[in-house]
Amino acid sequence: MNETPRDYAHRSWLAVTALIALLAAVGFIPPQRIGGVTLRRANILSDLLTFDDTAGAEPAEEPALFDEEEFHIDMEAVAERIVADTTPHCVQRTFEWRLPGDTLRREAQRPDTVRLLAGFTPIEDFSADGRMQAFCDTLLDARRPVRIAFLGDSFVEGDILTADLRERLQCAYGGGGTGFAPMASPLTAFRRSVRTQSKGWTSYNIMQRKSAPEALRGNFYVSGWVCQPAPGASTRWESTDFRERLDAATTARILFISPAESRVEVILDDTLRREFTVEGDASVRQIAVTAPRIGSLEFRVLSGTEGFTGYGAVFESEGVSVDNYSVRSNNGQAMFWTNPSVDAQINAMLRYDLVVLQYGLNIMQQGVHAYSTYSGQVEKMIAFVRECFPDAAVLVLGVSDRSVKSDAGFVPMDAIPAMLACQRAAAERTGAAFWPTSDAMRAEGGMESFVRNGWAGKDFTHINYAGGRRVAWALTDALNAAVRTRCEERQAAELRSRMQQELLDSLQREKLRRELLPAAVKPLQP
Repeated sequence: MNETPRDYAHRSWLAVTALIALLAAVGFIPPQRIGGVTLRRANILSDLLTFDDTAGAEPAEEPALFDEEEFHIDMEAVAERIVADTTPHCVQRTFEWRLPGDTLRREAQRPDTVRLLAGFTPIEDFSADGRMQAFCDTLLDARRPVRIAFLGDSFVEGDILTADLRERLQCAYGGGGTGFAPMASPLTAFRRSVRTQSKGWTSYNIMQRKSAPEALRGNFYVSGWVCQPAPGASTRWESTDFRERLDAATTARILFISPAESRVEVILDDTLRREFTVEGDASVRQIAVTAPRIGSLEFRVLSGTEGFTGYGAVFESEGVSVDNYSVRSNNGQAMFWTNPSVDAQINAMLRYDLVVLQYGLNIMQQGVHAYSTYSGQVEKMIAFVRECFPDAAVLVLGVSDRSVKSDAGFVPMDAIPAMLACQRAAAERTGAAFWPTSDAMRAEGGMESFVRNGWAGKDFTHINYAGGRRVAWALTDALNAAVRTRCEERQAAELRSRMQQELLDSLQREKLRRELLPAAVKPLQP
């Protein structure tokens, strides 16, 4: 006899319902910490139900996010070393190669009134000594290159952000060229604002400085790279059209140290050649090439390679020059591993007007809201910059926007306000200027919008060239606003002075008239 088959479908539905109920119940279990690892809440109903896991939690203490020894610096020793190593030497430090060309000099500028973005994030100037005002004056008045050193981490690697900042400032205030380009680096192919071909060089990064030969280890510059040549080593730099005015360089400065006598060759635009014999000395040297236009430049070390240290070349013209000194994974501590004498000697050749510090991205962590120790380290960075670049204003960039994954998707990292406060406090205590990068990014929609628009990577941390352009435009707007304010202050002061002078002149004329023509002055009748 055939039995009727049983229907087990209802049991499957019961099992699915029980599983869903179990998973939903698991979602009510708060985050747990096991063996030093924090496990997040497993909430499958995150679109419908959210939990505040921070409620009632004690604020996290400031963790040891970095080795404080890395930030240890004796500023008195730095100052003494700079004085000792930058005293005049008997050897020739600058070698010049001038080709005839235009003798026109940079004219006085007017502030740029064009706003590039709708949102606006101003610079907060805490400088009581007027350093930022002096930088604005230099942009308006200087008949020489106006130089900006941009020190940062991987956020600006490959000339991201700085390529567009350079372009906008050069278009507004004059100038040309790509600024600093290293002698050799594994990252040169990534950078689009200059084409670099290096042969025979061994390059060393400051973050792995212990792997460098001992003779080179003490020669690091804020660029973060030192390069050692084999006989015949060469580097060729060529301008590109990646941004406007990159091909408008009229001066190139090749920077190096030659402790033993050496012979080097410079080739301009693949046609003109000149050799230089460099007397051995531990000081930094430069070969300054001036021409109507520098399309390409090649540098060769023909002999004397022992202990030779190559840094790179700076391409510029009369006007704004922006040098990108980015070092990946750098929290700012690498600055203290550089040779302050090398920094000061190169600054004596270039004379920076503004130093920008863009750090903090590698320090900040989700859930960490205490950064007072790091704030003290930022103060040390500012002090170090002022020792090595004494004429420069300092602008601290607040940390950029960043998002982290949560149950509800990607959300802004909760540590950003605390890091901004730490950096702003360091700038205020030291009299530097401050600009909150994350605020400027959020005016453009924040990191989520940057990723959605293709302006940033899927790590929700690093911007690309398109995102760099938006941040650069926001910073350009802030700098232009500061220059406009300074220009208006000067015009107002001029007007007051002129009016006071006119008043004094009128009083003096009346006094003279009374003295010369007393009879003509009738006493008042009662």
